[in-house]
Amino acid sequence: MKLVISPAKSLDLTSQIPTDKFSDASFLNMSQDVVTELKKLSPNDISSLMKISDKLGELNYDRNQSWELPFNLNNSRQAVYTFNGDVYKGLDVYSLGADKLDKLQDTVRILSGQYGYLRPLDLIQPYRLEMGTKFSVKGTKNLYEFWKNTLTESLNEELDDNEVFLNLASNEYFKAIDVKNLKVPIIDVDFKELKNGVFKTIGIYAKQARGLMTRFIVDNNIDSVDEVKNFAINNYGLSDELSSENKLVFVR
Repeated sequence: MKLVISPAKSLDLTSQIPTDKFSDASFLNMSQDVVTELKKLSPNDISSLMKISDKLGELNYDRNQSWELPFNLNNSRQAVYTFNGDVYKGLDVYSLGADKLDKLQDTVRILSGQYGYLRPLDLIQPYRLEMGTKFSVKGTKNLYEFWKNTLTESLNEELDDNEVFLNLASNEYFKAIDVKNLKVPIIDVDFKELKNGVFKTIGIYAKQARGLMTRFIVDNNIDSVDEVKNFAINNYGLSDELSSENKLVFVR
């Protein structure tokens, strides 16, 4: 099984990482192309491009200017221990047993505007660049165009012919994959809350649930859709009525 999740804007750069295992990101040459363009931007340019405060513009200007290869454990951190948003709170990787790291590394891919996609133990340096940012690299119109062929071809190389592929990423990030040319069917997953008699997707809860499901899959060595359907954490349960062959909807 392979699954994709989104990264997070908030980063944890201080917690002590419980493993010294690491890997190198697959597309660092392309990441360097991205950063070469980012380094041309002033703090004000960054604030305007990303619609962030002046303070964050300064912070990410400094990050861009400091970004350099090669990565090592002194100047970088493993991606899954660095991202710190709602998905990663649900995943709670710091409590994951060392015996599950290989499963995590084999199963999870983190989509990224700056790195394309990352395995959990791939080293990264701090950054902020959402996939939906209207940013041109190497003559492309945007980051989707820059990354799409590379990500799709790489996933096709990684995926076995009958391997299950789960989409636990946001729409913004999953659009970076050319689904029409992916070699296996995609199983989308959604999480809904009952509000005023209607099931609705609520962002913060859905993000946390994506992390919880990722952890559930890793903890239980899951590799089939039928096993995914048994997810029942935090009062979620599969809705047969709302689900279909290529979409699983969990409600509570």
